[in-house]
Amino acid sequence: MGSPKYVGLTRKSGGRAVWTGKITLDVKALSAPYKWRKPRKVFVNSMSDLFHPSVPDEFIARVWGVMLETPQHTYQVLTKRPDRMRALLSTPAFCSGPNIWIGTSVEDSEVLDRIEELRAIPGFIRFISFEPLIGPIGAVDLTDIDWAIVGGESGPRSRPMDPEWVHDIEDRCRAHGAAFFFKQWGGRNKKAAGRLLNGQTYDEMPALHISLPALQPLV
Repeated sequence: MGSPKYVGLTRKSGGRAVWTGKITLDVKALSAPYKWRKPRKVFVNSMSDLFHPSVPDEFIARVWGVMLETPQHTYQVLTKRPDRMRALLSTPAFCSGPNIWIGTSVEDSEVLDRIEELRAIPGFIRFISFEPLIGPIGAVDLTDIDWAIVGGESGPRSRPMDPEWVHDIEDRCRAHGAAFFFKQWGGRNKKAAGRLLNGQTYDEMPALHISLPALQPLV
């Protein structure tokens, strides 16, 4: 991992780093957005989940406050726990902002209920990360979903992604007016596999946020 803030959070297993289940609250990172002179698009908690059970409500509220106080930046908040996100965002301590996008991860059809939780949260740009896509999604309902990201699993033990699964999601995006972003095929060598689909790249973004800079990790 290399970064001091990740020390003690991983262990070696089978020649690779595995998460220990521990978390740290990176308070220092909260001051960073105030110092950035140019607007940025920020992937919040790029190596973790802001709504993990071990993250206190109070800390999440602090993160939310930073995002609301820096409207020049656009923040993407992705979670596998949209039920907790929905519960917190329904309280007075949280409010929506056009610069905050909320999303959930959906790897296969077994967790489609996450989409319903996300859809029930009003006032935000909503997105789904179908990554790593490890199974078919089927006729998923993308009503009121603004953006879908699709990508295959990568690494030496990666599971293959069937092109039909990708085409099905693209078709659902067209049917429901969601932007479609194809990130990668993945595999043992994701660079070699590339990210062409139907002979082209798909870099669509939600219509109101097209001209945004490259993503930066926050914590």
